[in-house]
Amino acid sequence: MHNDKDIPTGSALEDCWLPLEQVAAACAVEPEWLLRHIEDGLFVGMASVGGTWRFSTIGLARARRMRELERNFDAVPELAALVADMLEEMDRLRARLRRAGLA
Repeated sequence: MHNDKDIPTGSALEDCWLPLEQVAAACAVEPEWLLRHIEDGLFVGMASVGGTWRFSTIGLARARRMRELERNFDAVPELAALVADMLEEMDRLRARLRRAGLA
């Protein structure tokens, strides 16, 4: 089992791709949890290389958020994905404000 120190994060690593099993371990879920969410279309921009799913570090952050929402609030996967979408948009807007010197 991997711990969080094994998982690269940060904007400098956005192009880093992680295997499904490593993301599952980092999120403390079974790989099947991720596969169900992929099949349901809850992850956008996923890549399957040679039949193996790969996640960007942004995808890892999304998976963690969705897992937390499902566990902490007993949210159905679709609701967790919607809330994750909104939180991701808020993060992007805050970053734009910081770059513009407004935050």
